[in-house]
Amino acid sequence: MGSTSSEQQKNLLSKIATNHGHGEDSPYFDGWKAYDENPYHPTKNPDGVIQMGLAENQLCFDFIEDWIKRNPQASICTTEGIQEFKDTAIFQDYHGLPAFREAVAKFMGKVRGERVRFDPDRIVMGGGSTGANEMITFCLADPGDAFLIPSPYYPAFDRDLRWRTGVQLLPIICESSNDFKITKAALEMAYEKAQQANINVKGLMIINPSNPLGTILDKETLQTIVSFINQKNIHLICDEIYAATVFSQPKFISIAEIIEGDGSCNPNLIHIVYSLSKDMGFPGFRVGIIYSYNDEVVNCARKMSSFGLVSTQTQHLIASMLSDDEFIGKFIIENSNRLATRYKNIRRELDKVSIGCLKSNAGLFCWMDLRKLLKEPTLQEEMVLWGKIIKEVKLNFSPGSSFHCYEPGWFRVCFANMDDETMEIALKRLQKFVKRSKEKRCGSKEEILQKQSSAKHLIS
Repeated sequence: MGSTSSEQQKNLLSKIATNHGHGEDSPYFDGWKAYDENPYHPTKNPDGVIQMGLAENQLCFDFIEDWIKRNPQASICTTEGIQEFKDTAIFQDYHGLPAFREAVAKFMGKVRGERVRFDPDRIVMGGGSTGANEMITFCLADPGDAFLIPSPYYPAFDRDLRWRTGVQLLPIICESSNDFKITKAALEMAYEKAQQANINVKGLMIINPSNPLGTILDKETLQTIVSFINQKNIHLICDEIYAATVFSQPKFISIAEIIEGDGSCNPNLIHIVYSLSKDMGFPGFRVGIIYSYNDEVVNCARKMSSFGLVSTQTQHLIASMLSDDEFIGKFIIENSNRLATRYKNIRRELDKVSIGCLKSNAGLFCWMDLRKLLKEPTLQEEMVLWGKIIKEVKLNFSPGSSFHCYEPGWFRVCFANMDDETMEIALKRLQKFVKRSKEKRCGSKEEILQKQSSAKHLIS
């Protein structure tokens, strides 16, 4: 048989399957590949790459594992839970198990301090937040339409929201001069730019708490955003998947709280995306949620959810766990405390080498400022610095440009996906690199002392 070239094979496939919309060739994913090729292990590969580019919450697994041991009936694959096996294994309606929807709605309210209530009948399942985000995009926009989104933003949104939908993402430029806050002027500028380009803007997407900033939106900013989308009559998608990762004041304010107190807001324009991937640390369970205040969107999304349902076995387990009020109450507090401790530790160690981070109080990462290590303030130099950190320091954290940040030198550093010992090694590697980089630019301590001594001699 004759061989077929790679290009010829590509031509046999669809344009959607073979285009570059997935974004797998970005530095964000390249860092993961570097880790996969040479992963750190404390004994088997101590010189390997430490993964600090994955926003994963592993700090409370012992807490969750203890609950599972004490509640074997929650799993249909145990002797205690086997009586539920048949009813769980057979076909289930794609609305989801009632107990699951009720438990998720209750958990969403608890995470938001019981200040708002969520209707279980508005809960729609998706295959993780990736599936939920794509599903809501399919419901609201046609190919060629656009969503405005504040930058910097999560790199995989280019995959989740654009790749198969054909929808565009237009950045709202946020700047470090005001801690990357979303302003009315920035919203208007992005919208006007789209109008001038004859692009149909269908909505605005916000991530609150922010990925990668680790900050939350205050009430005034949320009110400005709601007023903006009402005025333009466009949709608002609120990704709130980090809602329970807030570890210090100020408290998290959900968009649900804003619209419940605003009679002028059109609720049909408001949609929340949620997940258990970050708050509970369950990305492998693929539990994504759409919560819409629009009846038509709920109906459409429910039909589309057929392509990305959560397995009923997972629904059954999650329903049992989230319904345990005492456990969930303790988990939320413990999760917050452990995140706060890890955040304080990393900030303290970075301060030792005069490296700053954006002040934040949520998420599984910090937004680190390495601008002083750039030879020039360019994206090219940012990539040079990132390459050194990957290859020489063997740390994978993600460059700001992969988050569509327009100011070179910012990096997202994930701190909740490893144990304390690995974090300590990672920070020592980074400290050593920073000190060495500064010495190359300014000279070693001995050279600096010699220069100071020579200067004093000349003056005298």
